[in-house]
Amino acid sequence: MAGLFSYGGKTVWMLVVGFVAAAFLSVMLLTRTAELRYQRDVNRMVYNDNLGVLNEVKSKLGMTGDSLKALLNESPAAAANQPYIVVSMADHRLWYKQGKEVLFEAPVATGSGKQLVGGDAGQWRFETPRGRLTVKAKDEDPAWVPPDWHYVEQAHKKGLGIVHLSPGQSISTGDGVITTQNGEVVKKYNNGSVVSLGAGKEGHEIVAGGNIVVPPYGTSARRYMGTLGTRRLELGDGYGIHGTDEPESIGRSVSHGCVRMLNADIEKLYPMVAVGTPVYIY
Repeated sequence: MAGLFSYGGKTVWMLVVGFVAAAFLSVMLLTRTAELRYQRDVNRMVYNDNLGVLNEVKSKLGMTGDSLKALLNESPAAAANQPYIVVSMADHRLWYKQGKEVLFEAPVATGSGKQLVGGDAGQWRFETPRGRLTVKAKDEDPAWVPPDWHYVEQAHKKGLGIVHLSPGQSISTGDGVITTQNGEVVKKYNNGSVVSLGAGKEGHEIVAGGNIVVPPYGTSARRYMGTLGTRRLELGDGYGIHGTDEPESIGRSVSHGCVRMLNADIEKLYPMVAVGTPVYIY
């Protein structure tokens, strides 16, 4: 009888421990979800210094005071002397602020929200990320290294296929081959002559046999100059605030996720912004 009681007690204890652990994990998950939702809305508070919005979010999410204080400590509202950038996708506008003072503002272009499907190549959605980001680096006369989606997009526009060129590989063109040599994509003709196919240029991709050729990373053909304008503030994960060679796109939702500015505007903003500056996008 004592053995049975001991065994039963152990079983009950294990059930209690399991229940407590499951409850703890559930609370942690709900808390993290609430914090992420709050971070998506914190930019509204940052830009408007609106305590009404704060109370609204607090009541909706049921967050504790400690959690709210921790998040607010990351916002410019709690550190009024630190400059920061705010981008409104709805207004297609950027503000550079210090406290409540607007130091600079300009129109921008943001992500189109469109989806691109590339068959076996994958699929992409071109959205500007919302929330709190940080300026991680700065570039003058930045080069753009197109991701694979660029070539898929161009192929769709022109009704062409896609073929990837690996280093040292050759693609037949009938009158020769396309291959790589000394960091460049070149065409070697059957008569022995070799011609460099040059640096990459948007809309002028290499075509062979009804396919757009995707150059290897590290080659000059996979390096586009001018596409990102004259300056770039890097935000990480391939996103940035940069100039453009399409000034007519400013004020619209047309980019592949980055925030575009007129070259004249990014050149004014660029020297003001330090690496580490917070960026709030909503």
